[in-house]
Amino acid sequence: MPPTRYSGYQSFSYLRAGTDYDEFEPSPDVDRLPAYDLGLTDEETARTERLLAENVVVSLHDHPVKLPRHARTELLDWNRGARLAYGYEGLSRSGLDAVFDNLGWGACESRNGWKWDDVITDLGMRFCDFAHQDFVIRAESVDDIRRAHAEGRLAVVAGLEGAALIENEIDRLDVLYGLGVRQIGVTYSDANALGSGLREKGDGGLTGLGRKAVRRMNQLGMAIDVSHSGDRTALEVIEASERPVLITHAGARAVWDTPRMKPDEVIRACAESGGVIGIEAAPYTTVSTEHRAHGIDSVMDHFRYCVDLVGIEHVAFGPDTFFGNHLDMHHVMSQKWGVEDTIRSGPEFEPVEAVAGLENPGECFRNITGWLVKHGYPDDEIAAVIGGNVLRVLERIW
Repeated sequence: MPPTRYSGYQSFSYLRAGTDYDEFEPSPDVDRLPAYDLGLTDEETARTERLLAENVVVSLHDHPVKLPRHARTELLDWNRGARLAYGYEGLSRSGLDAVFDNLGWGACESRNGWKWDDVITDLGMRFCDFAHQDFVIRAESVDDIRRAHAEGRLAVVAGLEGAALIENEIDRLDVLYGLGVRQIGVTYSDANALGSGLREKGDGGLTGLGRKAVRRMNQLGMAIDVSHSGDRTALEVIEASERPVLITHAGARAVWDTPRMKPDEVIRACAESGGVIGIEAAPYTTVSTEHRAHGIDSVMDHFRYCVDLVGIEHVAFGPDTFFGNHLDMHHVMSQKWGVEDTIRSGPEFEPVEAVAGLENPGECFRNITGWLVKHGYPDDEIAAVIGGNVLRVLERIW
């Protein structure tokens, strides 16, 4: 892999901040918090860097934008403006070759699935920013991801966490595909016209419209995600799909008993479809009974459990992080949309200021790789879970 092509570009620098658009002070995408110390030897550090350089590294789910520094008071106004500054510098140091960036936050006013106009605005604004720089490329194929690795660039895959925005118009999936979207979640926690979300007390399963949507996504070559779907809905999506299905960002309910985590039968069904589960790290999700203070060790408890359950070839990582204070963002969202119930409904956990070692998209994969090195995983298994497994599955889906 050649040196990164990043040359210092900052989002929307082709405009005049404060004149052409409302400016918010962004969180730093580099050195916001002290670096996490894995306690690696020099030899282990060198091996970690070699593995990141030699292999294609893919985040199956992240939000690589810079939250406003004062998120508790400014988040909603920042979001409505849709100019979500990208963490280009942090990403250039991340070791990543590709990231699944889940859109729809810019201009978002609704909790579930975001509205059609919100997503089109966010997508267009994001791609306009990309068009003014030469580090990030829009990824619409596996070849694009491999090209990014070869050229020292970052491939960004446009995705959506929920499909409520298509309403009852299946052809909107074609429009989204044509605009570059390559992955969609069936539901985002609440029910929509396609199926039930994990927040629902009763899961009605995949609807007739949902079955049509799964078929169309298969025909298009669009990856299907069930991370935020209810258990029955997830199982019925997997059964209905002719292509592998993804759990882009979740963990194991057997390790931490909350609705946000997946039961064994859903993880097994995903693997049997040929898919992968991406282990996530958003605050207070992948906690474990062994490590109740959320950090890299609790996240890797979920990783090890899933590897034992379905095999290492069906496990990857989708950290689900931002540049900035994710906990402040959760606070604001809980006030407006009530999104903490599925997290708070589980066992007691220890409060943290940040998820130690997996706090932002710039540090996650370097620390994940270092943790795997430190714990004695062989090169081929590390290469598989940091990106190889995702590429194999995408070859079948796309």
